[in-house]
Amino acid sequence: MDARRFVIGTFVGGVTVLATGTLIFAMAPFRDFLAYAMNAGPATGVAREPQLLWAVALGALSYSALVTLAIGTRARSLAIGAGIKIGAVVGFLLWFTADFTFYGISNVGNLTSTVVDPLIELVPGAVAGGVIAAVLGKMGPQD
Repeated sequence: MDARRFVIGTFVGGVTVLATGTLIFAMAPFRDFLAYAMNAGPATGVAREPQLLWAVALGALSYSALVTLAIGTRARSLAIGAGIKIGAVVGFLLWFTADFTFYGISNVGNLTSTVVDPLIELVPGAVAGGVIAAVLGKMGPQD
């Protein structure tokens, strides 16, 4: 994958991850879950208010760079459905890693929130993977 495709995929994926995550966690059941997860362990009241959007955006860019790299290692022509699958797997594994690591080293969440969060994160990863695959596909075959 060339640098241009990587940067474009990372940017469109980052915007997608940020927007999708914001929309999901703004919906009542997920917003309630997030409030529960941030106060489920012995360390309560740890949610940052207001959130640091620049830090969340950097995290979304890193997330989408990983999805872009996973998609970019595939065949020259990638279907949107394959991008969705790759994004979902990468998103799940990324958050499974982060959540269980945080669970093991901090008191922020409990086991329930640690298990549920990676499942919720399948959605932003899948949507970003589909968008990245669509955009890279429109750019034509790799050089």
